[in-house]
Amino acid sequence: MLVMGTGTTKKEQGMTNVAIVTGGSRGIGRASALKLAKTGYLVVVNYASNAKAADDVVAQIMKDGGKAVAVQGDVGKEADVLTLFATSDKLGQLKVLVNNAGIMDTQARLDEMSTERLKRIFDINILGSFLCAREAVKRMSTKHGGTGGAIVNLSSAAAVMGAPAFGVEYAASKSAIDLLTIGLGREVAAEGIRVNAVRPGIIDTEIHDSSGIKGRAKMMREQIPIKREGTADEVADAILWLVSEQSTYVAGTVVAVAGGRC
Repeated sequence: MLVMGTGTTKKEQGMTNVAIVTGGSRGIGRASALKLAKTGYLVVVNYASNAKAADDVVAQIMKDGGKAVAVQGDVGKEADVLTLFATSDKLGQLKVLVNNAGIMDTQARLDEMSTERLKRIFDINILGSFLCAREAVKRMSTKHGGTGGAIVNLSSAAAVMGAPAFGVEYAASKSAIDLLTIGLGREVAAEGIRVNAVRPGIIDTEIHDSSGIKGRAKMMREQIPIKREGTADEVADAILWLVSEQSTYVAGTVVAVAGGRC
């Protein structure tokens, strides 16, 4: 039995339901793309620069009998976001957006950070999520002639812990995602769109390499109540639930997937 988004109607049956996953070539994005494809979505795998990784995700989806395309684009650039969504429009009806694209930088204190570093983090993590959410609302909202849908944003445990002496700018960018989720979730709930977020804790993905601390996820185990790092699949399972018919009364909520750490 397929779980097709957020309440597929008879009118929509037979139409291609599309899910966009930004940053879909690795980690949580990759796991989400694979799982969404298995539930029947045509998945648009967005990536910034690693075409091979994105093509590998598409190939795996097609091997499993699903449908997917890879679309290059930097979500921090409006022109790229518009192209991403225009491509999606040609493939079917947008029903899901997973706002996953995000970056962190090497461990640093605020007084060591350049303006360029701050702008890069905020452009991708904040502006990118806002632009993608805006374009999704234009397509999903009943106010604009859409038939509803689901948006899942990617927050982080850093949003509530602050990441002192590690990356307070990253933490601040993820706090912005929490507020985007709450505010937009209330703004468009009556228009058929459910906006929620997941708040991953220490997850064993490639993003930790960006911190410059080799093996960071394993080093953090003793600080996690469950005493282990999480997996991309575990976060993707939460995302899949948030876009499914099993969560139709959940809106404007941030779900922690953090092993009890936050």
